[in-house]
Amino acid sequence: MDLSSLPARTTAPGGPDPLGPPVTRGTGTGPATFFTTVSSPLGELLLVARESPGAPDGAALASLSMAGGRGVPGPRPGWRRDPAAFAEALRQLREYFAGRLTRFELEYVTEGTPFQRLVWEALDAIPYGTTTTYGELAGRLGVPRGEVRALGGAIGANPLLLVRPCHRVIGADGAMRGYAGGVERKVALLTHEGALLPLFT
Repeated sequence: MDLSSLPARTTAPGGPDPLGPPVTRGTGTGPATFFTTVSSPLGELLLVARESPGAPDGAALASLSMAGGRGVPGPRPGWRRDPAAFAEALRQLREYFAGRLTRFELEYVTEGTPFQRLVWEALDAIPYGTTTTYGELAGRLGVPRGEVRALGGAIGANPLLLVRPCHRVIGADGAMRGYAGGVERKVALLTHEGALLPLFT
């Protein structure tokens, strides 16, 4: 599937698995797990969702990652490929890459430690077109100076690339580091959002 064809409508290594155990519809073990892949300007994306009757498409987004990326689990037995479960997520991705969307509004279902969840929610508050540093984010959350590395680990374990904008967190010296999608993609995203000037105009 390619984002351009849509109608107009990363687990970090060693971190907790945001997807939990694989489950299938009708087994009594829990909600169904859906997945799809989609081409994007960044490369192929892997989206995973959990069945959620209250969500617009009947599923809540659990993970968005670079397909085949380091530490990214691939589709598992029992998962169901179903692009329809991601209709709204794919629509918003298309709008984002077209420059018409600056904030994702999706239903998420992610698992992590209380600290990780606190950090992930703080990522949502970083405005489009801006950046913040690890130290600044730590200050907002009241994280002691000696625990900034733990904050970096939580950011690196963010299971929802793009939609929870960990790419907007940079080093105090402006260095592009710590992005699961790779430094080139981080630079591309920040340039797309206007937070960085393009190298050539």
